[in-house]
Amino acid sequence: MPHLLTTQVAIIGAGPAGLMAAEVLAQGARVTVYDAMPSVGRKFLMAGRGGLNLTHSEQLAAFLTRYHEAMPQLAAAIEAFPPDRLREWSEALGQPTFIGSSGRIFPKALKASPLLRAWLRRLDAMGVQFSLRHRWTGWDENGQLLFQTADGQRAVNAGVTVLALGGASWPRLGSDGGWAEMLGGKGVKISPLKPANCGFAVPWSEIFRDLFEGEPLKGVALSFGAHSVRGEAMITRNGIEGGAIYALSAELRDAILGSGQATLHIALRPDLKTSDLVARLSAPRGKQTLTNWLRKAVQLSPVGIGLLQEAAIASGLSLASLSPENLAGRINAVPIQLTGISGIARAISTAGGIAFDELDTGFMIRRLPGVFAAGEMLDWEAPTGGYLLQACFATGAAAGRGVLKWLESRAAPS
Repeated sequence: MPHLLTTQVAIIGAGPAGLMAAEVLAQGARVTVYDAMPSVGRKFLMAGRGGLNLTHSEQLAAFLTRYHEAMPQLAAAIEAFPPDRLREWSEALGQPTFIGSSGRIFPKALKASPLLRAWLRRLDAMGVQFSLRHRWTGWDENGQLLFQTADGQRAVNAGVTVLALGGASWPRLGSDGGWAEMLGGKGVKISPLKPANCGFAVPWSEIFRDLFEGEPLKGVALSFGAHSVRGEAMITRNGIEGGAIYALSAELRDAILGSGQATLHIALRPDLKTSDLVARLSAPRGKQTLTNWLRKAVQLSPVGIGLLQEAAIASGLSLASLSPENLAGRINAVPIQLTGISGIARAISTAGGIAFDELDTGFMIRRLPGVFAAGEMLDWEAPTGGYLLQACFATGAAAGRGVLKWLESRAAPS
């Protein structure tokens, strides 16, 4: 029977989930981390360009609801490695954290690189080995892992494997979703990979696009159906993206996939009551242009006014002909027709992946004994705000614990 300290564990994928699984496993097994890229944590470092939003400070019960349908499957892993534990872990690596004004948690360095360097030093001290430029291509007829390397194909005989290959967004950083076909070929049920936390296509007029590409919509409220969110959005050449858009992206994406389009409503002055807007818009306009009047009377930004005019033209309306009541309603419910979804390669994350009913409670794939999975490969999605990284860390730790428990059960006398 295998002995824990002599069992070779192969972890495929050197992102947060894979590295956390390595840290847990190094306490009881020999661990080698394989990755196709020439260096580790490339997408993690990309996330750090925005300050590295590790997790969020809201109460755990509310935190867990951010995972929607996957909450029951992720709850135990996150409860075992919650945000407070993640902060303690970062602190122990010499990277203290702070809570931002939005409740998001960041390392004080506001970078990923110091944390990653300290983490790699710890893993090295624990004996974790790394084999980079190793692209996993599946298994051979004897169950050995196959890797494509610069020196040709290499076969590795691992006692246990942890798959932490990420989703399919930002493939140039290493996660291209190629594993879905390999696992599907083994009979593992895979929910189709789709873009999450993504932007959307809008058929802007050439004038609007040229004037406002790259301009932010600040302090707005976005709504779609029963869902609404406050925040910011950004006009892009081909559509719209940004934090508030990402928060609604799952609902918007599914609507577009179902019917080909979705109507998003944007409130440009959500802090003003309709009655206040009507009062301001009832004042005489005089000789002012419509643009100047809206800027002075309602304090709309140029991009907000442009968006209001763009939507009116698309609807066949003239803003100047609207009553104060109708114009007020329009300002706080500008209809924007979304006609497409930005490509998965540009999405912040992906939805879909290995169905949870394919896994046991230790994150082992039931059809593939000794093969575990963690991170964004699993069928869950969450908004930005720290929820993505938290679940990757937590499921990586859970898969590591699952491996140790499985090894112990196999090593126990029968």
